Amino acid sequence: MNWKVCWLPLIVGALSGCTYGYTNLGFGKYDQASAISGQGGIYKVGNPYQVKGKWYYPKEDYSYSEVGVASWYGEDFHAKRTANGEKYDMNALTAAHRTLPLPSIVKVTNLQNGRSLVLRVNDRGPYASNRILDVSKRAAGLLGFQTQGTTKVRVEVLEKESKALKAALLNGTPASSSAYAGAVEATPKTAIKSEVEVAESYPKGSYFVQIGSYKESERARAAADKYANAKIYYADVSGEKYYRVRMGPYANRLEAEENAAKVRYRGAGGAKVVAD
Repeated sequence: MNWKVCWLPLIVGALSGCTYGYTNLGFGKYDQASAISGQGGIYKVGNPYQVKGKWYYPKEDYSYSEVGVASWYGEDFHAKRTANGEKYDMNALTAAHRTLPLPSIVKVTNLQNGRSLVLRVNDRGPYASNRILDVSKRAAGLLGFQTQGTTKVRVEVLEKESKALKAALLNGTPASSSAYAGAVEATPKTAIKSEVEVAESYPKGSYFVQIGSYKESERARAAADKYANAKIYYADVSGEKYYRVRMGPYANRLEAEENAAKVRYRGAGGAKVVAD
């Protein structure tokens, strides 16, 4: 207290003559590739330390896998330094762990809904209620538990990516080096598949706030980058592809309308409620 990948559109079904899907086009420093790239911090394991009378023993453990409760942290720590010297960004894909090396790359799966993300562990914590991980605000939103605050997760270290990042930081190797990039590309594609499948598993009749619809992926990416919980959906309409920037789904129209009003106030004047 964050996988260079080839983003491939996934067709998931047809409705009213249109094919819909969810795609992650990348959001600069907030995308999954940034989860594995260095952000200016140092590599450290750290000495044993004590918090609230309990001792913790940091160590390298590339076989680490644990199930437990995760929580998230946001504004109170935003822009402050993490335990390894990075600047905490609540909108980036990062996490805090009590004993893993900093930074480490982990796959986090929300066991309540199946969503998975790759996160970069760059901070220490949490120390409350036997929780095993604190994730950033954006990560909590993408994993689907920001509103409820906590959830049961599985945390697994990605050995190859963690070792590559360690080597890059210790050797001063740029994140774009061929050896490092190769390790990033090796990130399991199952993590991508899991996120996409969950994104498309909303009940029919769900409500969304649509910020905009674009023919150019670059414009969609720029629009989505302004909103932490926005996703880009593609729609193939009579052979033409559109990129729709949406937030949601929401449980009912009232909730969607409330969020649409907030988004319009923040500058997205054309934001509207849609139902699929």
